[in-house]
Amino acid sequence: MSPAVMEHARGRIVTDAPQYRAVRVSLSYDPAADPQAVCFSFPSGKEWTFPREVLESGLNAPVRRGDVEIWPCGRVQAVVEFHTHDGVAVVQFDAKTLNRFLRHTYAVAATSPAPPAATPRPEPAQAPAAAPAAPPTPA
Repeated sequence: MSPAVMEHARGRIVTDAPQYRAVRVSLSYDPAADPQAVCFSFPSGKEWTFPREVLESGLNAPVRRGDVEIWPCGRVQAVVEFHTHDGVAVVQFDAKTLNRFLRHTYAVAATSPAPPAATPRPEPAQAPAAAPAAPPTPA
C-alpha cells in the first residue's frame, strides 16, 4: 500500500562550501503503517523515520529524538540533522514546506479509520465461590 501522503521537498545540504547543494527529499506519511511517524527519503535510498511530533516541535524549538535533530533557523527556515555512524547530514528546508506537509498528515489522520483496538483477553474461568457456611445455631 502506498503512503497516504507523499510530497517532495527541496532541501539544501549545508556544508562549509560557499555554494549549497540542492537535494530532493520525499516526505511521506502512512497512518496504516504507523500513525505517529513520518519518513524522509533521500535519492541515495537512505530513509529516516521518526515521530511526527518531533517534526512539529522542531519547527518551533530545537528538539532531538534518536538520530534526527530539528530546529528553526530564522523565521522561514528549518534545519534537520540526520546522524549516522559515518557522520551527520545537515539539510535546510523552507519551514512552510514542512508545515504544509504536517497539515496534510493531520488531515489524512483525521479521516483515516482508527487502528483496531486491542481485543481484551478473556479472564481464565474460575470455579464459582462456595457459599459461606451457615453460622451454627444455638442449642
